[in-house]
This record gives sequence, C-alpha cells and structure tokens, in this order.
Amino acid sequence: MHELAVTQGILDLVLDAARREGGGRVTAIDLVVGELASIVDDSVQFYWDLIAEDTPAAGARLRFRRVPLQFECRSCRALFERKGDVFACPACGHDGVRVAAGDELRVESFDLEDDVPREP
Repeated sequence: MHELAVTQGILDLVLDAARREGGGRVTAIDLVVGELASIVDDSVQFYWDLIAEDTPAAGARLRFRRVPLQFECRSCRALFERKGDVFACPACGHDGVRVAAGDELRVESFDLEDDVPREP
C-alpha cells in the first residue's frame, strides 16, 4: 500500500516541475527504481491511473528503469553485486561494505507537451 504514497509524491513532484516549466501536458515519466526500493511497477501504475485523472498528467506513460543492488567495499572501493549470501568484497575479501546503488527511487525525467500550439 505504500505505493499510493510514493505515487502521490511522484505526481506532486512532476506537476510542480511542469508548472515551473510553463505548464502543458505530461506525456511520459522516467522513473529509476532500485532493487531495494520495494516498489511494484503494476501497483504504481494502478495508483497513477487513479490519482492522475483530471490532472495535466492524466494518461502519462510511466517508464521504469530498474537498478540492481550494488555494493562498494569500504577498504578497496571495488564495486560489486552480491553473489548468494556472501557480502565480502570479491576483490580483497573485506566484509565492510556499503550500498552503492539499488536503494534509489527518483524521477529521472518527464516529457512535457505544450498545450498551446505555436506559430511556425
């Protein structure tokens, strides 16, 4: 159910940015979703269709780009993906790691269509 709050946040952010750009209809939104974000694409789309209705973002296409979980070794700074249950760095064996990618959830970009046709 947290997807409803997340989706409302996305809608608010995009509509605010669209207003700052002069308005228009939002036609598509590019979302970056990390593996740890626990976001279900279909749920976000479902809520989007409900809450974006009667806004300039109604009918906008949501495009999801998934980011795998990636760690950085605190010792040698190597980047790696976890293999099974092992969190140790494959380069140096150190077990002190931090999440380097895969916990993000952000609007990367959106497409905005002018409402007013312009003279050539």
